[in-house]
Amino acid sequence: MDEKILNASNGMAALLGLILAYIVALAATIVAPIWIPSGGAVAVILMVIGIVWLSIGWFPFLGLKVIRPQEALVLTLFGKYIGTLKGDGFYFVNPFCSAVNPAAETHLSQSGDVDVQNASKFLLSAGAKSAQTITGKKISLKVMTLNNNRQKINDCLGNPVEIGIAVMWRVSDTAKAVFNVDNYKEYLSLQCDTALRNIVRIYPYDVAPDVDTTGDGIADEGSLRGSSEVVAERIRTEIQRKVENAGLEVLEARITYLAYASEIAAVMLQRQQASAIIDARKMIVDGAVGMVQMALDKLNEGGVVQLDEERKAAMVSNLLVVLCGNKDAQPIVNSGSLY
Repeated sequence: MDEKILNASNGMAALLGLILAYIVALAATIVAPIWIPSGGAVAVILMVIGIVWLSIGWFPFLGLKVIRPQEALVLTLFGKYIGTLKGDGFYFVNPFCSAVNPAAETHLSQSGDVDVQNASKFLLSAGAKSAQTITGKKISLKVMTLNNNRQKINDCLGNPVEIGIAVMWRVSDTAKAVFNVDNYKEYLSLQCDTALRNIVRIYPYDVAPDVDTTGDGIADEGSLRGSSEVVAERIRTEIQRKVENAGLEVLEARITYLAYASEIAAVMLQRQQASAIIDARKMIVDGAVGMVQMALDKLNEGGVVQLDEERKAAMVSNLLVVLCGNKDAQPIVNSGSLY
């Protein structure tokens, strides 16, 4: 069902007309009894009309609607969708119309719902029935942020990771949001969960060999930790595809939390530490070999000392021990012969 904009009457003109009708009815009710002896049946009819209007004249006031900026009201008449009231202003519609918003009392961990939830608690403590007096049945068209709960998901290597996302979204088609799904807020939250699982299971937590994350059959360096922007965009696209029929627009998705699950976090930390130590040792060894080669070349160029192969090997061994050791070397002064 597609959205159609309802052309409503000016609310201020309707309000003034209803007030004027009340004044006329009140005057007729007061004056008619005095006029009955001379007016006869006409005076009686005017008095009856005045009394009836004073009794039921409040009902048309139910058709007065106030719409604030970035709000909408989906209206039905005896079960039939007649249109959506958009645009800030004061309007008058058929008083028999009823507003529909199945997600009016649904509170998620998202912007807009948090303030309403706190306000509802205040009203309940003050004796009010519910938060319905605040929100009514209006649908917010503002950009909202859904902070979905953290989930434990296995990555493509089977490692359990905990991940949380924040989704920026808004209602783009009020008719689809109200009539195509039972509750568009809960529907969005559920689709965020499923889309997150579908995308995360494609990627490893960290870069891993022989892993294809793009689906082209070629191994790449994609990972949850190193390709967060790409992963977030794929999550957004997946969510948008699933909520298109609900009249929702997903503007952005961001990863707000990413870590290994607690049961393997310590082991993975040791693995990362070991990998870092190995990389550091490789760098130290490469630098030490270069320094030894430079030292031998300088000694040969300057003719400072002539070393045979055995002495060169001993010197290389000593220099590597000094350069690659974890502790500072203790020098030993030899005042005798080299041999």
